[in-house]
Order: sequence, then structure tokens, then C-alpha cells
Amino acid sequence: MSGARDYRGVAVTSPVTVPYVRRSDRPAHWFIGSALRALLDASGLDKDAIDGLAVSSFSLGSDTTIALTEHFDMSPRWIEWLPTGGASGVMALRRAARAVQDGDANIVACIAGDTAGSASFSNLVRDFSRFSSTAVYPYGAAGPNGVFALITDNYMRRFGAERADFGRIAVSQRANARGNPNALLGAKPLSLDDYLAAPPIAEPLHLFDCVLPCAGAEAFLVMSDTRARTLGLRRAHIRGAIERHNAFFEDPVAERGGWAMDRDALYAQADLGANAVDCLQTYDDYPVIVAMQIEDLGFCGKGEAPAFLRARDLTVEGDFPHNSCGGQLSCGQAGAAGGFLPVVEALRQVTRQPIGRQVPDARIALASGYGMVTYDRCLASGAAILEGAA
Repeated sequence: MSGARDYRGVAVTSPVTVPYVRRSDRPAHWFIGSALRALLDASGLDKDAIDGLAVSSFSLGSDTTIALTEHFDMSPRWIEWLPTGGASGVMALRRAARAVQDGDANIVACIAGDTAGSASFSNLVRDFSRFSSTAVYPYGAAGPNGVFALITDNYMRRFGAERADFGRIAVSQRANARGNPNALLGAKPLSLDDYLAAPPIAEPLHLFDCVLPCAGAEAFLVMSDTRARTLGLRRAHIRGAIERHNAFFEDPVAERGGWAMDRDALYAQADLGANAVDCLQTYDDYPVIVAMQIEDLGFCGKGEAPAFLRARDLTVEGDFPHNSCGGQLSCGQAGAAGGFLPVVEALRQVTRQPIGRQVPDARIALASGYGMVTYDRCLASGAAILEGAA
């Protein structure tokens, strides 16, 4: 395992989703609490059995995980607070697994959720980070669209990508969303012509390059493999997991992420290569970030994603199944829950519990995330490989 401590003896189980809605007057606490209730229902556990709680959210106001223990009448002996967006799912998984291995907790509920009221997104943009509020917001380019337009434009210029290359990601994910009741856009077919004809948002980004903000939650449980087997739960094992923060900060504009630094360690932990992955679940707030993950996780070389996308079929039935539930581009982005979606969907696929379509014969899934956007990059990255237990 390349000297790395493995995740032996740990099981990941009970993937749950609180259905997404475009707008809600309910607070984030309600969505996170609803996910906790769904975890208990899915596992058959009593709430007192949950002695670890890891939470990610952007719209809890002044509250964090510690405040939620009072809201939910819980007394866990281990907690974690992870407001790290797109990387939070992998980070929660890693930390919860270590807590179980070390005996700091027996069963950890990992939950991400956010609300989406009329002013919640604008408030999030305004107060997202000190860097964005001082370097971006005063110049009228607030929000992620301007940032990812810069990253997308740089990538297109550097590597010769065309809009149609990114369109293949959005179109395939919309096809994958068919039959997923939680995909807010899943009932609306999307063709490549539709994608290319969509109105511009922030050049070169157009409408279908941008996620739809919404409210909802995603969650899963981490416990010992013995406990999961005793409970009769479908479960997965962690073959490997990595994270890296502020990677390649010397690059003028992000065109690679932390996965490129640590993917060899990831595959060494897992004792397999990229070609053994049955489905890939990436963080997809914008298509360019999907392209970066495909490259940096070793499915092709840097700058080769455009050709890779032209040659492969990313649908559930294709030769490279990607974001099998439709991803955020079709489901919507429920705040921090978007960072949990790749892990939850990977878990659903390898335990054969999809809420939409099943990737045929999926046994090994790779989930990756990218979060905490500043001006020209995101700061947090992570990836994990899950294998369904026999």
C-alpha cells in the first residue's frame, strides 16, 4: 500500500438524499436534520447509536456541527466541521474512517446540506471568503461564473478545447439523469445543438455550463465492517483516498488540481490502476473542472481531455460511465451537498442502490471533489475509490 495506512475494517453504507427543491423557506438545519432521520431509517439504527457527526454546509448562519448537536438532541463523542464545498464529501469520508479505526467513534453520520432562499445565494457569494470579497466582489465579478469563465477560457486557449467538448459532458449527464427523480433538470432532454445554442452567461460559459442552485442534502454512514455486516447493510470498502489543498498555487490560472500530485498514492493504496475503475463520479459545477479531473486522475494526459471526450461515451451504458445520476449539471447544486454527491453516487452504484440508473456491473467507483473557489482556482481537492462488498 505504498507505506500508506489503509482503511481496512471500515465500511461505508446507507447513502441517502433529501430531495432537491429549487427554492425553500426551510433553514439548512431542516435539510441536515432530515438527512439524519433518513440515515436512521435506512440503517435501522437508533439515534443514540450515532456517536460521530461530520457536517458540511454554507447556510447554517453562525451555527456549526457543535450547534447541530443541540438542535438534534445528540451527544456524540466525535465531531467534524467541513465547510469545504466540493471536496467535503471525500474529506468527511477520510476523517470518519480514521475516527472509526482509532476508536474515537463507532458510527459516524456524514451529512451535507443547504437551503436556497431568495437571498441565500447572494449572501453566500458576498461572504464566501476574505479573498473573494476583497479581490473579486468590488470589481463587479462576484460569484463563481466569472471565476470559472476565466478558468475555462484559459483551458481552451492552452489546450485547444472547444465548447462542443464541454457540451459532451453536459449532454451525457442529462441523458444519465433520465429516471432520477432527484434531478431537477432530468425531465428536460438536452442535445448538443441545444447546448451550443444556449445564451451566454459569462463568455465562454453559456447557460448549460452553469449549475442550478437549489436546496437539499446528501449523507452516508461510516462504521466498522463488522457492525455493517451485523446490521445487514449493503456496504462498500474504501480502497484508497487522498486530499490536497492549495495545490500548484504557482500556476497563474488553475489548469491542474491536487489529484495530479497524489493520484499515484491513491492507486497504490487501492492496488489498482485507473483502468480498473467502473464508473467515475466527479464534482461538476462547470464542465472544465470535469476535464481537469479526468486528466489529473490519470484517465488521460494533461490537455488530452478534449480528444478523450470526443472518443468516449460518458453515459451509463457507455465505455466511460461518468456522473451516473446526472451530476450537479442535471440534479442541481444543493450548496455543500454538491461536494457529497460524488461520494453518495459512487456508494449507490457499487452497492447497487441507485435512485436513477445503474451502471452495469459496477464494482469499483472513483469519487472526486474540488472546492473553495477564490479568484482563479479552487483550493481543496480530494478523491476516493470505493469497492462494493461481496
